[in-house]
Amino acid sequence: MNKGLLIIVSGPSGAGKGTVLKEVFDEIESLRYSVSVTTRKPREGEKEGESYFFKSLEEFEDMIERDEFLEYQPVFGNYYGTPKEYVERLRTAGYDVVLEIDVKGAMSVKERVSDAVLIFLTPESKEILRSRLINRKTESAAELEKRVGESIRELETVEKYEYVVVNDTIERCADDIIAIINAEKRKVGRNAEFINRLLERR
Repeated sequence: MNKGLLIIVSGPSGAGKGTVLKEVFDEIESLRYSVSVTTRKPREGEKEGESYFFKSLEEFEDMIERDEFLEYQPVFGNYYGTPKEYVERLRTAGYDVVLEIDVKGAMSVKERVSDAVLIFLTPESKEILRSRLINRKTESAAELEKRVGESIRELETVEKYEYVVVNDTIERCADDIIAIINAEKRKVGRNAEFINRLLERR
């Protein structure tokens, strides 16, 4: 059994990452989301080990000391992190693991996992991105301008990624990501066991 892929998907707020990835998950049975560790309290309906792994601040800091995260960062007064052992266990079992994380987290993971696949999801232009954020109508004018500024700055990190996928339509964007995953699975370097059998190597 080949080891599963580690797929990192990043992109600015308003790029439609969650909607597109739902479409991708509906098409590929081997995909699994990584479950993050967090120090925040569980919300109604959230389940341990499914929504998050909930830890105290002391437990989280112990995990940092033991180098148990692929990446971690503070968000609004709480910590969130990607557990290394959990991701590795899924990949060893043959599952492809998706991390939907920001640029900083993506770069941290790439340093630790050399075969990670980095995909940047973006709208067609800065103008479309701005329009999508405005149309959500979930923030005040000041908050919106801050969000737009952050999202445009995130666009400028696209060159740090291996693949760029434009979300012009959900279906086409999902198809592009699926094509990337399928191509990565067929790379010679990921199929050493099969190649050794093909060439009758012992």
